[in-house]
Amino acid sequence: MYLPDHFAETDPARMTALILAAPLACIVAHTSAGLLANHIPLLLAPDGNLIGHIARANPMHEQIADGQEVLAVFQGPDAYVSPNFYPSKHEHHRHVPTWNYMVVHAHGTIRFQHDLQARRAAVGLLTREHERRVNATAAWRMADAPADYMAQMLDAIVAFRIDVQRLEGKSKLSPNRDARDHTGAIAGLHASGQTAIADEMASQGPPE
Repeated sequence: MYLPDHFAETDPARMTALILAAPLACIVAHTSAGLLANHIPLLLAPDGNLIGHIARANPMHEQIADGQEVLAVFQGPDAYVSPNFYPSKHEHHRHVPTWNYMVVHAHGTIRFQHDLQARRAAVGLLTREHERRVNATAAWRMADAPADYMAQMLDAIVAFRIDVQRLEGKSKLSPNRDARDHTGAIAGLHASGQTAIADEMASQGPPE
């Protein structure tokens, strides 16, 4: 990833927050057939590694070898930034459009898990996390489904774990603009409905 110093995200807490907020990762790997990419929700475990599962029918677990290096890309908020957002544009017009965004790349090695305990744990952990967010105390539980049906569903998946070795974060949030243009970009993004990226820019404060 192209990573100029002024866009590098070095705060582990912010990278963790992005992964938790945007868990649908694009997992990329090189295979004998070329590059392979799959979009899969992942759970960040307490040890910093990633847990997920795929359909057994997905050939990913056959095309990627155990222990192979993979890249999981987590995409945070993003938005187009118009030159018209910058107050200084109206004075000298020396601005062009850009795109602000946040992203985290997790580099690691993948291990597929075919045993029932691992498959059940992967589904249980992922659903517990997201059911709590969506349904709180009314969260769906695996035990809500008939046992024979649940066994059938679990038999149709393969679990996996990515042992994360390195995180790279990029927060392109206009840190290279002066304070008034940075503030103008935040206001322009709010006005155009891009509140998530605008709030991230505001949380980092104006450029020094």
